[in-house]
Amino acid sequence: MRWSGQAATATTDDALPELESTAAIARLSGLQRTVRPPEFAGLVFHEVLAKSALNTVPGGGGALPFGHTINPYRGCTHACVYCFARPTHGYLDLNTGEDFDRQIIVKINVADVLAREVRRPSWGRHPVALGTNTDPYQRAEGRYGLMPGIITALAESGTPLSILTKGTLLRRDLPLLQSARELVPVDVAMSIAIYDDVLQQSIEPGTPTTEARLATVAAAVEAGFDPAVFLMPVLPDLTDTRAHLDEAFARIRATGARTVLTSALHLKPGVREWWFAWLEREHPHLVGRYRALYAAGPYAPAGYREWLSARVRELRARHGLRTRPLDAATGTLRSAALAADRSRADVRRPTMSAGTPALF
Repeated sequence: MRWSGQAATATTDDALPELESTAAIARLSGLQRTVRPPEFAGLVFHEVLAKSALNTVPGGGGALPFGHTINPYRGCTHACVYCFARPTHGYLDLNTGEDFDRQIIVKINVADVLAREVRRPSWGRHPVALGTNTDPYQRAEGRYGLMPGIITALAESGTPLSILTKGTLLRRDLPLLQSARELVPVDVAMSIAIYDDVLQQSIEPGTPTTEARLATVAAAVEAGFDPAVFLMPVLPDLTDTRAHLDEAFARIRATGARTVLTSALHLKPGVREWWFAWLEREHPHLVGRYRALYAAGPYAPAGYREWLSARVRELRARHGLRTRPLDAATGTLRSAALAADRSRADVRRPTMSAGTPALF
């Protein structure tokens, strides 16, 4: 079982009180309990004790060849059809579709484990990214409240942090993040890919609305942050029109944000199947177009990416917006703590061969 690396071996007498899931879940070592709270209709939370909180991710290159991340949850109630993290549920013998959307692994002790890890003399206080896999501010965070403990442990240890989210629950923690910023660099980013309400609710049915997320960006600006907006992914023939992107950049600029990052949709195995199932149901006239675009692999062809890059550059300049480098290991913003190395970071932009989508 691949669950063994996710949880400790201790269990409680009330483990599996309502379990109606797969045999794989039933055999999970370290599962404390499975719950179905009535206020989260249709969702199942599997509470586990994590052995570790910090993940080391290879691929950074240069002076820092590794990145560091924390994922308090696995699976995501945002249920974005295109979510690149879907294949991670396959490692747990769960499917990458409805199980990913509805069966959420909750590392209930993650903040305590993290606090121990960052107190070790060997910890180098490298920047840590949250939101690199599944969202730390998804709906489950409203029940479990794991992020305040994580933020506190990182800040008090002198560890810089960055957060990428689609969750408006970020607003709850803005005062705490302001306090953390007095101790360490803190980077904040909001993912807002779609600026058509009907399309957004079809593709991202569990997310807050675009307007609510833009309001959260504005609140972050008001709190003194310089938030970035990840307009990712751009969807061919759905959100790549000049009108859609122009409206998107205008609405982002109106929040006070100054940074927008974009990249085209990529469809790796475990995501591709669910994307095409949605496309066949909602936009069957585009199925042939997408099969042609993604016939050679998970990434849109170079010609399309170049065309999109040119359009984005023009509109970004028109609205007075900028871009920023990504961290090549984590795929999120390069930490402000590494600003002195920014010039070299610009040279080491993520590449397709590194498994990171091209950034425009």
